[in-house]
Amino acid sequence: MTDPVEPKLAAPGAGLPWPERLIASLMVKRGIRRTSRQEVSALLADECQLILDLVTPLSAATTSRRVLIKRLRGLEDSSRYWSVFMTLDHLRIVNSGIAEAITLLGQGKVPEREASTATVKPVTDMDESVVEQFANSCEAIEQAARSFPDLRTKVRYAHPWFGELEAAGWYFMSAFHLRLHRKQIEAILKKLGN
Repeated sequence: MTDPVEPKLAAPGAGLPWPERLIASLMVKRGIRRTSRQEVSALLADECQLILDLVTPLSAATTSRRVLIKRLRGLEDSSRYWSVFMTLDHLRIVNSGIAEAITLLGQGKVPEREASTATVKPVTDMDESVVEQFANSCEAIEQAARSFPDLRTKVRYAHPWFGELEAAGWYFMSAFHLRLHRKQIEAILKKLGN
């Protein structure tokens, strides 16, 4: 059921194939323009809850087992050999970064460090504590967004694939990103036979 040998995958941060990245960029930019703040909040809450519903009843043995899945559209090749816990750790890292970006952009500041897909990869030895950390990171995004009446900020912060985004763009990205990795968790569980 699990893959005995670690597969050779693209390096972290290698990105997506060019046509796929272009389509994803268009989808994100369209979503940012057409999705209201209330809709983003509902999407974010729904995706967080769907993920928690998927992982909460599972054993630590299941959620810590790495398996190789087929690459999903929008998922870097280097992210295909993860466990459920690793996926939650990645989401925790990204969600925390997005919460910080929204907060700083709302204050008229740009985060100092460059956003990079290579720096948000998970560690392999996560345990069940990551479930609560993930849930808290979802709430951190909501708290950051609630702190500002207007997320259409004058300052922007560059996403590694989608370019300069204002706080509203990063808020939308949080829900878009959760949906992708919820599908990844579903693929992992399917491969594990759950």
